[in-house]
Amino acid sequence: MDVADRVVLITGASSGVGAALATQLGEIGARVVVNYSRSAEAAEAVVAKVEEVGGRALAVQADVSEEADCKRLVATTVEHFGQLDVLINNAGTTTFVPHDQLDALTEDIWLRTLRVNLVGAFTMSREAAPHIEAAGGGEIVMTSSIASTTANGSSIAYCASKAGMNSLTRTLAKTLGKKKIRVNAVLPGLIDGDWAFNTWGGGDAEQYEGLKKMFADQTPLGHVVTPEDVADTILSLITGSDYVTGQLVTLDSGFTL
Repeated sequence: MDVADRVVLITGASSGVGAALATQLGEIGARVVVNYSRSAEAAEAVVAKVEEVGGRALAVQADVSEEADCKRLVATTVEHFGQLDVLINNAGTTTFVPHDQLDALTEDIWLRTLRVNLVGAFTMSREAAPHIEAAGGGEIVMTSSIASTTANGSSIAYCASKAGMNSLTRTLAKTLGKKKIRVNAVLPGLIDGDWAFNTWGGGDAEQYEGLKKMFADQTPLGHVVTPEDVADTILSLITGSDYVTGQLVTLDSGFTL
């Protein structure tokens, strides 16, 4: 797919992978909707960056765990740009709970994790699909995680939510294929950036650099994936073969080999 002048809606795009992808799309002439939940200032900064590199962009606040917000987000996209060609389900959340502390993994944590990571991805896909079909077809890409396949992650709920996202990817790919909508997922490992620094690294630079080195040393390629790496992979799925669908693309420098 040539994305020049196409409309791409990215959930959770005020930072990290979403922000990096928005910028890359702007560089090749796409029109981008930058969704955010809380960080309006950060989202507007991403919009400014997209426009600086030659694209057009719009920031829209919405919590993908809320059905009404999902409906409004898609409707606003179509009202503003006149169409919708690509949806990136990138919004995600987690709460750190050691896997052996089962009692600490409360129902509230479970429900919040599933509502954002899994139900939100489905609701956004459901609302976007008719518009993508009306535009002549396009793609939905999910940002999943290697936690979905390795049973290692920030919590059991997070691992399960991303495993569900993988299944959602394949079932939607089969369901929406006849509408010329491809559905794929990217499964990153540890992603270098502010989120990992503040959570895994505890906000301590020395501790975080040690963590990154330890992780990189466990990968054949000796590299910790960056937001730009993930954005590159998502972009390759959008702009590459129009016949790749239902695929789960692992992006972890070989960590899970």
